[in-house]
Amino acid sequence: MQRIYDFFRRHPTWVDGFWALVLLVVCAVWVLEAPDLTFPERLLAVPLSGALASVVALRRRAPEKMLLLAIGVGLCQLALGIQTNPGDAAMLAIIYTCASNGERWSSRLALLAGLAAAPLSMLRWPPHDEYSTIWTTLLQTFFLTVIFALSWVVGDRLRTRRAYYAELEERAARLHREREAQSKAAVAAERARIARELHDVVAHNVSVMVVQADGAAYVLDAAPDQAKQALATISTTGRQALAEMRRLLGLLRAGDDAGGEYVPQPGVDQLADLIDQVRGAGLPVRFEVAGDARPLSSGVELTAYRIVQEALTNVRKHGGDGASASVMLGFGDAALDLLIEDDGRGTRHELYQQGGRDGLGQGLIGMRERIGMVGGTLDAGPRPGGGFRISAVLPLRTG
Repeated sequence: MQRIYDFFRRHPTWVDGFWALVLLVVCAVWVLEAPDLTFPERLLAVPLSGALASVVALRRRAPEKMLLLAIGVGLCQLALGIQTNPGDAAMLAIIYTCASNGERWSSRLALLAGLAAAPLSMLRWPPHDEYSTIWTTLLQTFFLTVIFALSWVVGDRLRTRRAYYAELEERAARLHREREAQSKAAVAAERARIARELHDVVAHNVSVMVVQADGAAYVLDAAPDQAKQALATISTTGRQALAEMRRLLGLLRAGDDAGGEYVPQPGVDQLADLIDQVRGAGLPVRFEVAGDARPLSSGVELTAYRIVQEALTNVRKHGGDGASASVMLGFGDAALDLLIEDDGRGTRHELYQQGGRDGLGQGLIGMRERIGMVGGTLDAGPRPGGGFRISAVLPLRTG
């Protein structure tokens, strides 16, 4: 049965043609057997019946044209006096078709024609039998009009339901596109975050390794013990960098499922270890904490750690010989204050104006992005007396 139904849906004109043939046969029987028809009326009824059968056969291929043809046939019947016959059922079919599939103007015209068909027919051929009264005529006209109106209502409801389903499909497609766009944006944001993490890991750890390697080469002959200590620091720093890079690359390979491999992330509690590592690399750093320490969100913790790490890395890269730095961490009522200053020669002012781009193309841009993600503010630039100053305010409650 499903195959038969699918065949009928693929070939609607064949189905309409079958019903048109049935209607034509019924009209032929009426023309031959109707007792009230004169010979000229029988001759005129033949082409009109053929026209009404064509209306049924082509109603879905050209509904507007078939509606005009059906109205024209009805007017001819009224003018020539050919009384109502079985072929007039084609009017019901074309009214339904125009209401469901036709243009809006044809739907309105079909409704008007259907509402006028029964009254005009009763006026043109009023009943003359002994049981007919004005009330029976009015009741019969009312029921015939209701039948035509119901035909239009069913078709219009079908049009409305089809439009509703089309809107649902379009909305589902739009939501699917929006989800894909959001997924792509999330992937891009995650890749940008991982790129910042890689920059921080590589810039900091490789900088420490380079400084220690230079120091080891300098004291290799004069102080072998210091050279060994520097090589040990290089080894430890290299292992740390490899471990962090493996976790970050695991995120890129496995997506969200690998998120647990990058836990725990560094935070404020690890700043002392970071500063000790920087001091071991030869950069004097003064570290102060003001206020009462309190638990912070993971985003603020990681942002504070990376800001200090990036700032101290820039001091080693751009501060020059003899530079020193200070890190001030202040816990306020609603924000965490970070102040990192150095007395080195600092980066060039024009480099800062271009966005603080260092050798890896990140620098202060990465700081601004990190702080912006937690709703904080950043103030960075050369100090009046020399060196560089970075001040950041991170809200304790993000979002």
